[in-house]
Amino acid sequence: MTAQTVTIPAARSPETPERPENPRLWGHVARRCVLVPAIVLTPLLAVAPSRDHRFNVYWHGGLFRDDPAAIVSHTIASGDAYLRLGNFRPLGRMLEKSLDLAAFTGMQQLGLPATVMLRAVSILAAIALTLAVVVLAESVLNRGRLLGGTPSVVSLLLPYAVGAGFVAAGQDSTVILFGGLYFSTAAVVLLIAAAACRLDRLRWWNGVLAVTAGAALAIFNEPAYFAVPLATAAVLLRGRFVLGMSPRQLIGSPGARFAGLLWAGFLPVFATVRWIIRGFCADGGCYQGSDLIVDARTILLLPVRMTAWLPPLQWRAATDAASGDWWRGVVPVVAVVLLAALAVRTHVILKEAARPDRRALTGLAALAVVIIACGALLATLSVAVRAAMSGAQLWEQGWRDSALTVPGGMLLAVSLLLLAGRRAAVGALVALVLCGTVSATANRAYAGATATLKTAQLDNRIAAAMGGFERSKAGNVRRCALLDEALLTNRHKPFLQERYTDSLDLAARTLAGVPFCDRAVIG
Repeated sequence: MTAQTVTIPAARSPETPERPENPRLWGHVARRCVLVPAIVLTPLLAVAPSRDHRFNVYWHGGLFRDDPAAIVSHTIASGDAYLRLGNFRPLGRMLEKSLDLAAFTGMQQLGLPATVMLRAVSILAAIALTLAVVVLAESVLNRGRLLGGTPSVVSLLLPYAVGAGFVAAGQDSTVILFGGLYFSTAAVVLLIAAAACRLDRLRWWNGVLAVTAGAALAIFNEPAYFAVPLATAAVLLRGRFVLGMSPRQLIGSPGARFAGLLWAGFLPVFATVRWIIRGFCADGGCYQGSDLIVDARTILLLPVRMTAWLPPLQWRAATDAASGDWWRGVVPVVAVVLLAALAVRTHVILKEAARPDRRALTGLAALAVVIIACGALLATLSVAVRAAMSGAQLWEQGWRDSALTVPGGMLLAVSLLLLAGRRAAVGALVALVLCGTVSATANRAYAGATATLKTAQLDNRIAAAMGGFERSKAGNVRRCALLDEALLTNRHKPFLQERYTDSLDLAARTLAGVPFCDRAVIG
């Protein structure tokens, strides 16, 4: 009898189950996008308004409180004058006026000084920018659903990174000057790039929207111009590094066609406006803030401004006028405790987040470099930057380009840290918490140094008088004394004297129905 051999097939090893989607982590990310910038920027709440904000919040608030829709007609009516001055950005002005109106309304409803409300608006815009950076990063890295999927480790770290970059690096930094406007603009720029990345089918109305958006960006403001090249770069880099498309597939993709239509709407309007401005301003005398210059120095300045977002450089600018050991006090203790408390939970859930591969992180890092370059180019070509900054200031001082270079730089930093290895996320989280703590402390040092300036003290007292408006005779006497002090401080600047007088009077009549200073009552 012959035994029959039976071959039993080897049991196959069970397939590794796919990690289930965890959209609840988005709530964790969103909360950090709100809380981290708020913690870092809160020390600046009492910093006095500067430059045009000393007047605009009262002027725009008084003009538009009872008729917000007039912002549109008022801006259109003044468009020709600004075009002749070389400062034509009507949509940006509408946004600026709307933000000033929001601060003025908050001042009236809450009884808070305009100082606090302006900073509150700026903080809200910084939060919006932080959320926009996260959305852009996920739009590039994520191949499937965005909010319905699991956020990546990049998104868990970005709120700490971007928040740590919000430093008061000088009086022209977006954290101090026009933060609401430029942070909001940068958020729009990044969200347009994110939308281009997520477009899976180009419908007819998408095309109409793209052409219209491109034309609108050309009359928004200078930082908004870069939305078009950034959207193009984001689509191409995502297609190449994340989706693995061939060049032919990239050119024919919905995102690339959307970007092309953005260019089609943008270029004719931009070229026409610049041609008209050149005719008006060829002989000089126009608004210097919009003047551009291209020369050999541009090549040298570009890498300088591309590194000006680094927090250690910004800390130096923020604390330059601080006295004593600025890193000591209650603020660093409170900041590190709050940020560490947020980071502990983030550390626990790091293992649940999606891990982008090295190729995808490389593409994201390349996009971050493009963002930095676009923002830095704005400052490099600006006549105003060259007139106001020199030497080390070009490395350290912030300007309106900071609204793009800071989020772009921090996106680059996070991408490079994660490329260092899988275990780098924990070390990066610790480093970012410490960085955010120092940034909050540097902001407190800047606020302390600014509070000693007589002009800042005057503007703060005016803001307090307007926020807690007294209709009594004694209140009128105090307001007249403030106005007289402002006029005396600017005795050789008739334009500023007029701005103080007109804007404060308009705001007071809107708020209380009386002049800011009634000389007849005193007499």
